[in-house]
Amino acid sequence: MVIEVPKLIKRAIKLRPQLYPQITENTINSKTGHTLFQQCDLSRNFISHYNDIIFVIIQLLNYAQSYPQAGSCGSLHRISSNLAILHAKVRHQRLAMACLPQSFSRKRNVMAQIAENPLILVDGSSYLYRAYHAFPPLTNSVGEPTGAMYGVLNMLRSLLLQYTPSHVAVVFDAKGKTFRDELFAEYKSHRPPMPDDLRAQIEPLHQMVKAMGLPLLVTPGVEADDVIGTLALEAEKAGHAVLISTGDKDMAQLVTPNVTLINTMNNTILGPQEVCDKYGIPPELIIDFLALMGDSSDNIPGVPGVGEKTAQALLQGLGGLDQLYANLDSIATLSFRGAKTMAAKLEQNKEVAYLSYKLATIKTDVELDLKCSELEVTPPDVDQLQALFKRYEFKRWMADVEAGTWLENKGSGRKASAAAKPAATAEAPRAAAEPTLSQEGYVTILDEETFADWMQRLKQAEVFAFDTETDGLDTLTANLIGLSFAIEPGVAAYLPVAHDYLDAPPQLDRNHVLATLKPLLEDEKALKVGQNLKFDKSLLARYDIDLRGIAYDTMLESYVLDSVSGRHDMDSLADRYLGHKTITFEEIAGKGKKQLTFNQIALEEAGPYAAEDADVTLQLHLAMWPQLKESEGLLTVFNEIEMPLLPVLSHIERTGVLIDPNILAAHSIELTKRLGELEVQAHELAEEPFNLASTKQLQAILYEKQKLPVLKKTPGGAPSTNEEVLAELALDYPLPKVILEYRGLAKLKTTYTDKLPLMINPVSGRVHTSYHQAVTATGRLSSSDPNLQNIPVRNDEGRRIRQAFIAPEGYRIVAADYSQIELRIMAHLSQDEGLLKAFAEGKDIHRATAAEVFGLALEKVTNEQRRSAKAINFGLIYGMSAFGLARQLGIPRGEAQRYMDLYFERYPGVLEYMERTRQQAAEQGYVSTLDGRRLYLPDVRSSNGMRRKAAERAAINAPMQGTAADIIKRAMIEVDAWLQGPEKPLVRMIMQVHDELVFEIHESAIEEASLRIHELMENSMQLAVPLRVDIGVGKNWDEAH
Repeated sequence: MVIEVPKLIKRAIKLRPQLYPQITENTINSKTGHTLFQQCDLSRNFISHYNDIIFVIIQLLNYAQSYPQAGSCGSLHRISSNLAILHAKVRHQRLAMACLPQSFSRKRNVMAQIAENPLILVDGSSYLYRAYHAFPPLTNSVGEPTGAMYGVLNMLRSLLLQYTPSHVAVVFDAKGKTFRDELFAEYKSHRPPMPDDLRAQIEPLHQMVKAMGLPLLVTPGVEADDVIGTLALEAEKAGHAVLISTGDKDMAQLVTPNVTLINTMNNTILGPQEVCDKYGIPPELIIDFLALMGDSSDNIPGVPGVGEKTAQALLQGLGGLDQLYANLDSIATLSFRGAKTMAAKLEQNKEVAYLSYKLATIKTDVELDLKCSELEVTPPDVDQLQALFKRYEFKRWMADVEAGTWLENKGSGRKASAAAKPAATAEAPRAAAEPTLSQEGYVTILDEETFADWMQRLKQAEVFAFDTETDGLDTLTANLIGLSFAIEPGVAAYLPVAHDYLDAPPQLDRNHVLATLKPLLEDEKALKVGQNLKFDKSLLARYDIDLRGIAYDTMLESYVLDSVSGRHDMDSLADRYLGHKTITFEEIAGKGKKQLTFNQIALEEAGPYAAEDADVTLQLHLAMWPQLKESEGLLTVFNEIEMPLLPVLSHIERTGVLIDPNILAAHSIELTKRLGELEVQAHELAEEPFNLASTKQLQAILYEKQKLPVLKKTPGGAPSTNEEVLAELALDYPLPKVILEYRGLAKLKTTYTDKLPLMINPVSGRVHTSYHQAVTATGRLSSSDPNLQNIPVRNDEGRRIRQAFIAPEGYRIVAADYSQIELRIMAHLSQDEGLLKAFAEGKDIHRATAAEVFGLALEKVTNEQRRSAKAINFGLIYGMSAFGLARQLGIPRGEAQRYMDLYFERYPGVLEYMERTRQQAAEQGYVSTLDGRRLYLPDVRSSNGMRRKAAERAAINAPMQGTAADIIKRAMIEVDAWLQGPEKPLVRMIMQVHDELVFEIHESAIEEASLRIHELMENSMQLAVPLRVDIGVGKNWDEAH
C-alpha cells in the first residue's frame, strides 16, 4: 500500500534528506517503518543519529495511528504502541527510553531544569585542582600562593549568587588512604604528589569557606564523592532536589530526576537526559561503563581492549555488567569492531571488571556527623573574612565584605559572580560601574522605521559597540549575515540581513543596509569599540567599506592589561570582568558536523546572541578602560602600538603571498623519499620494524629493548620521548637522532609542503595567513594557516620551503631584517660601556665579544671562539645557565662557567642589569618594555624552585623580546602609513616573521623603496645604539634572505 505524506512529515524529511533516500517526495511505501528502524542500529549509529531518525519516525508513527485499519501500515501502528523496542538488538528497555529525545523543537540544547532552592553539594577537591590548573599561579606580596584559593572562591561565589541556596555542603577529600586503596593498592598510585604551592593553600581555603558561613565536610577513610553520594541519597529520600557542583564524570552515576550535576567551569548541567546525550547511556549504567573501560585518572584498570565506544556498544546491546556476563554468547552478534573476540576478553578479565566496578561505585551509606537538614548556610564571619582577604590580598573582595555585598547579586536581570582575576600581585581590574546584563533592552531590527531610529541613535552616541555575524571565519569568502550594535549598557540591537532558514521572516536588504551604514562605518569621528575588530574590518572590506573610527578593541585592552592572566576571547573576558556567562555559539548552533551556520539559526535565538555580543563588548570596555588609563605606559602601548597595528595586519592578511605549488610538490616527493630512508634506518637500529609515529612503540624500543636512560617522565609516569629528551639522548645514541630528523621532516611535509598548496585562495591565487596580536606573553605576533614563524631558518629544508614563496611577474621579493635586535636592546638596557662601544663602532658583536672574553686582538679570534661567544651572547638573552651553555657547546660545565665569568668581567653592566631585573620582577610581579608594556611573571615568587628560576630567566629576556616586538610593530605602522599615503608606491607588505618584514616591490621601484623601508625601520625607535636593518632582494623569499 502507498499512503500520502502529510506536510509535517514532508518537512521532517526535507530537513534530513540524506538519511532517508527511500522516502519519495510524495509517498511512503509499506516497508518504510522497518527500513527506518534498520538505520537505528544502536551498537553503532543510534547515539549519533537518534535525534534525526526518531524525529521522522515519531512523525510517521503519529500519522500511522490515523490508519489502524491499513494492513500495510500495521507494523507502524504496532511499533507506535511500544517505542522502547527500537531495534531487534535492543535488550535494555531503560536505555532506549532514557535516550529518547525530550523535544523536537527548533530550540537546541535545552538543559535540565534546576529546582528552586536545591541542596547544593560542592566537590571541593574537584574545585581545588581545577582552579589550580585553570587560574594563573598568583601570589601575594610576600610570596604566598593564592591562585587556587582565588579560583575556588570565585567559583563558589558565582554558584551561590546564581542559586541562593539555604543549604550547602562543601566537601573535601581527607588526608590518608581510603577503603579503595585497600581494595586495590594501585588505586590513584600513578598520580604525582600534590604540588607544595597547592598544599599550602588548603588550610587557609578551608578557613575561608567556614568564614563564608558554609558547612565544610572532610571525612577520613572515604573520598569526597562518597560523602556527596550519601548526602544526595539522603536528601532525595526526604523529597529535596539536589544540585552537585563538580567536574568529575564519576558523579554522573548519582544523577536522577531529582539529582542534577553542574560544571561551573562551562556552566553545563547534566540531568538524566544530558547524561545519556553525553555518554550514550543512562546514569544507571555509568558504573558499568567505568568498570568496562576503566578510568585512567583514578587508575581503575577496566577490561583490557575495551574503550569508550566498545563499552557503549556492549551496554547498549545487552545491558549492565551482570547482563553481559549472563549473555556472553550473544556478544558476537553485536555490531562493533572486535565483537567476535570480546566475550573471551570479558571472561578472562571477569575479576578485573568486577573489581573496577567496586572501585568506580560511589558509596551512599557513609556514616556522617551531620544530616542534610543541618547543612544550613549561616551569615559570614565578617571579621575573619576580612582578615583572610587582607592577608592574601583579595582587595576587591575586602571592599565587598566591608560593604556587606560579598554574597549580594548587584547586577540586574542576569546572574553575577566574582569579577576579574588579579594579575600577579596587582589589584583585580574592576568595572567603573556594576554591569547590567539583561536582555530586556535588546531588539531585532526588521523594518525601516526601527532601522532609521537606530541609525539616529548610533550617530548621536559618543561611542558605540559594533559586531558582525557571518557564515564563516574566512573573511575573504564569508558572507555577512547581520550586524549588532550597543549604545549603552543593556541597550543593544541585532540587524539581520541574510538569515535564510525555512520560515525565516523578511529582513532588510543587505545592500541597502550597508549603503546606509557605510558613511557611519567609514567616519573617523564616529568612535567604535569591538572585540577582535580586525576580523570585522577585513570582512567589511569585501563589501567596499573601509572601517574607520576604530577606537577600542576589548581583546587588545585585555591583552595590554595582562597578557598572561587568561584567554582574551569575549566569553572568557565576560566571565572574568563581568561575572557573566555568555550565550555560546554552540548553544544556538550545535556542535560538530551538524553545527549550523549563522544564516540557518532562528532569529529568536540569533537576535539575543548577537545583541549580547555588542552589549558585553561595550560593558567590557567600560570595565577595562579605567584601569588601562591608570598607567601611562600601558596607554602608550595601546594607543600608539596595538590599536594602530590592527588595520595594518588587516591589510597584510588581505594582500596575501604568492606560492608556487610545483616547488612544494617536488619538495614533498623528496621528503617522502627521505622519510622512507629514515624509517628503514630506524628499523635497522631497532632490529625490528615499528611505527615511528607511535609514542608507545618508541618507548618500548628505546627504554625496554635498548635500555636507554630515562631522563624525564610524562605526567602519567611513562618515559618521555619529547624533542628535548631525544635531543639529549641523540648526543650518545644513534636511534634518537634518526627519530628527531624523521619527526622534523614529517612535520615540514604535513604542515607546509603538503598543506600550503591547499591553502591557496581560489579567487586571489594567494595564501592568506592570519596574524594574532593577543597570543604571546611578550607582545610578539604569532600567525596561523599557515604558521610562518615555524618555518626553519637555518637548514636546507626550511630554505626549500621559502623558495616556494615567490614574487609575481614584474616584482621582486624584498626582505628587511633587523640585525641582532635583542642584543642591541640588551646594550641599551644594561648601558654596558663595552657593548655600547662595540655596536657604535659597527663591529661584529660576536667576534668583539670573543676578543674581550678570551683576551685576544679582534683579528686573532678563531671561528670556534666566535661560535662560543655567539652562544654566550644569545644564551644570556634567554637567561641560560652554565649547564645550558655547556650542553650547547659540548664542553664541561666548569669550562662553560669560566666563559660566563670572563664575560661578566668584561661586561659588568650586563650582570648588573640581570640582577636588577630579577629584583624588580620579584618586587613588582612584572617587568616592562621600553614603551611600558608589562610582562607579568606569576611564578616569580613561587615556592617551587624550578618554576621560580624559569620565571627569573623569563624576566631577563622579556624586556628585550617585548621591546623588539614593539619596535617592529612601530615600524609596520610607519611603513603602512607610507604605503597607504598619497605616494601610493608600487610596494606591498606581505609578511611579518620574527624580526623581518617581507615585501613585494615592482622592479622599477626596488632601489628607492628599499631605501625608504630601511629608513623607516631603523628610525622606529631611538636606542643608545643604532638599529641596523639588512635588506635582501630576490625572485623568492629564500633568495631575498
